Amino acid sequence: MNKRFVLSNVLQLSPGSEDDDHEGPISEKLGRIQFSLGYSFQDTTLTVKILKGFPYEKVRERALYLQVLDYDRFSRNDPIGEVSIPLNKVELGQLKTFWKDLKPCSDGSGRRGDLLVSLCYNPTANIITVNIIKHEISKPWTSGAPQGLICITHFLFSLGLAIDPYVKVWLMHKDKRVEKKKTVTIKRCLNPIFNESFPFDVPAHVLRETTIIITVMDKDRLSRNDVIGKIYLSWKSGPAEVKHWKDMLSRPRTNVAQWHALKA
Repeated sequence: MNKRFVLSNVLQLSPGSEDDDHEGPISEKLGRIQFSLGYSFQDTTLTVKILKGFPYEKVRERALYLQVLDYDRFSRNDPIGEVSIPLNKVELGQLKTFWKDLKPCSDGSGRRGDLLVSLCYNPTANIITVNIIKHEISKPWTSGAPQGLICITHFLFSLGLAIDPYVKVWLMHKDKRVEKKKTVTIKRCLNPIFNESFPFDVPAHVLRETTIIITVMDKDRLSRNDVIGKIYLSWKSGPAEVKHWKDMLSRPRTNVAQWHALKA
């Protein structure tokens, strides 16, 4: 039996980003849109149907934008790739299935620089030592700065000026923060060298549920510190992070260094 549910609703449009929950009061009225949602449990297909709000003439002037994200329960979801389809090049009167190659996201992801990190696992002492070696800005934000992230840090990046970076290291067990350590702040530097090591107690039976979150920050004496980028090291992170984690476990008592691209 093909179980299916359909829900129809009318929502007020409000400004925001992909991370907003839109649960607060609406400060700016942008219009309303009516749509229906249907889910087929047999086909595992979610169908979104716009009922009102897009006349055909308007649709032909638009483009359909799809972004694939990597869900991250600890922080913001990481963009994997995107596709944009101009609707004036599609025969809208016929139902058609598309295969499209994902392109790198144009929101500035991947332009936060790279961090050189060394990991060392001592199975006898149940200790993982994280060595924060250095951070390099591989490509300044001369254009295409991420929406919602316009701040003094990115402005300085675009000008090629210095920031005051430091690094925070969190040890996570499942969804819980266990321990935090951080480096010193290096003033007025775009490519800082830290060379600071932090040991963490990690029993063998919790290794698969452990995540090490490394965040590069810009210290701001006048306001809130800015996040430059993050990496997540564990069994279940991205391919590069998982490789580093496995290399660490397969080469005990050895410092295993690897470059990582910072993410939002």
